[in-house]
Amino acid sequence: MIYYKTDEEIEIIRQNCVLVCKTIALVGELIKPGVKASYVDQQAEMFIKDNGAIPAFKDYPSLSKGVSDFPTTLCVSINEVVVHGIPSNIIFKEGDIVSIDCGVDANGYFGDAAYTFALGDVPEDKMSLLRVTLQSLYLGIENAVVGKRLGDLGFAIQNHVTKHGYTVVRELVGHGIGRELHEEPQVMNYGRRGQGQKLLSGLVIAIEPMINMGKKDVMTAEDGWTVFAKDRKPSAHFEHTVAVKKDKPDILSDHSYIEEAVKKNSNLKEVGVMSASLA
Repeated sequence: MIYYKTDEEIEIIRQNCVLVCKTIALVGELIKPGVKASYVDQQAEMFIKDNGAIPAFKDYPSLSKGVSDFPTTLCVSINEVVVHGIPSNIIFKEGDIVSIDCGVDANGYFGDAAYTFALGDVPEDKMSLLRVTLQSLYLGIENAVVGKRLGDLGFAIQNHVTKHGYTVVRELVGHGIGRELHEEPQVMNYGRRGQGQKLLSGLVIAIEPMINMGKKDVMTAEDGWTVFAKDRKPSAHFEHTVAVKKDKPDILSDHSYIEEAVKKNSNLKEVGVMSASLA
């Protein structure tokens, strides 16, 4: 069942997504070589609660037998980790790329966004992966308009990353979002033009390309959550929550807070601000 949102509901989701981005921006202020992933997670949790919201990921139920519910506020995924990395006492180091995925629950609705930081002197091959992944996100978003189909969106992402030599992770996808963190439909980062669910006004979706430098194959760690590239090559992840509208997509999350934090933190390298019009 797909639930379409009213304008009022979309504004609540927007407020939540902005809080998510402000939380990720806080991480962008704190992250540097020598800092523990668990520290930024603790700070993010306090920030979310101080702003009257609930961390959406913490205690998220596992669907796998014998796997505990997700234990932390953030997903912190470093280098070859694609998504769902559990922030622990691991220490960030020079040259890491670090995906921060965050969600909040407030006023009966959820918000969700993600951003991958480049820490210090990141090699150009990793920076290229980040830039292309971010570009693919905006190319996908361009197709989040009434009359298009999910296959158009997925194709735009897939076509852009594959022509640069990268691969789309198939096992992990974006999703609808609203009163639940994960709603229908699934939003794949690959597809065929003209295929899939037709997009109608009021659909709110989280678009989140997860792109590998090497092969598309992934594995899950013993913790039951952490997903990493099987060939151990780097992976990048960016996410926006978007409302489908008639004339142009309405991006509810706001990466500008994060990008401003990156500019101010001398320990981070700018990925670049991408427009929503990329040839």
